[in-house]
Amino acid sequence: MKTERLIKMANDISDFFNAESDKELAADGVKKHILRSWDPRMRNAIILYCQQDGSALSNIAKAAIVKMSAETTD
Repeated sequence: MKTERLIKMANDISDFFNAESDKELAADGVKKHILRSWDPRMRNAIILYCQQDGSALSNIAKAAIVKMSAETTD
């Protein structure tokens, strides 16, 4: 899957969770959704993108992916 598509999907998910006033909870919701719904190759690709650039990701999506990355490398 193309990185651009993964970015759009991550941002769409974060748009849904953006209604949460606590942005930390919103990022956790995005992270849980991605972990539950995305193929490992998709998760690895978005983590790599976030580590290399990440500029097209929303703040919530970026926070979720950083959390996910930290948990998978520990």
